[in-house]
Amino acid sequence: MLRATQLVFIVSALLTARADAEEAMVAVAANFSGAMNGLVSAFEDQTAHSIQTVFGSSGRFYAQIKNGAPFHAFLSADQEKPQALIDEQLASANSRFTYAIGSLVLWSADSDLIDADGAVLREGNFVRLAIANPMLAPYGAAALEVLENLNLQEIVRGKIIRGANIAQVYQYVSTGNTEIGMVALSQVVENGKIARGSGWIVPANLHTPIRQDAVLLSQAENNVAAREFLQFLHSTQGKQIIESFGYQTLAN
Repeated sequence: MLRATQLVFIVSALLTARADAEEAMVAVAANFSGAMNGLVSAFEDQTAHSIQTVFGSSGRFYAQIKNGAPFHAFLSADQEKPQALIDEQLASANSRFTYAIGSLVLWSADSDLIDADGAVLREGNFVRLAIANPMLAPYGAAALEVLENLNLQEIVRGKIIRGANIAQVYQYVSTGNTEIGMVALSQVVENGKIARGSGWIVPANLHTPIRQDAVLLSQAENNVAAREFLQFLHSTQGKQIIESFGYQTLAN
């Protein structure tokens, strides 16, 4: 049986943990949903904090934050929007860092459609190509760069379908509404390989590196949960989770 002093200590520890526990709401780029779910699960297992996530396009989150959305942290799919929030004094100047570097893949739910060189794209043997809206989603902007660098503007003219974000593009392709689409590698990779369908991992030299930055919002500088979660992204465990979803990370 537990002694009275032990019970007092346990109850005191539980009360302290509950008192210190906080909740943070994090706006997260849609491409990072799988990795984010893994990170949140690991973080909450180790702390008393709770992380609520909202997934969507970085452009829309930027606009929402400017209009007072109650987020505590922002994990963008680019570097420009977090820096813009810092410039506008809506985010903590010293909090911005690159949490992941993304890869783009031309993907189809049809396991025989796309070869290792992405020839189907160059040959134009498709009806529709889905990409994310380049005005809102960095992966969409990267997709346009690829098409321009391969001189494929004429081949894809009239064939492009734009999704609001990379998650919607994946939905278009996975359901067969479009034959092919440019999605984030993280959406289709499993154990280092494309899990289903067929795909061509786009060479990194065909587009600007997709460096994804995180930032702590000014209204959340005293939110312990948000600050500790961003610190967790820097940890060895956090980086291992991120890399397991097909991203690269930077050394501390």
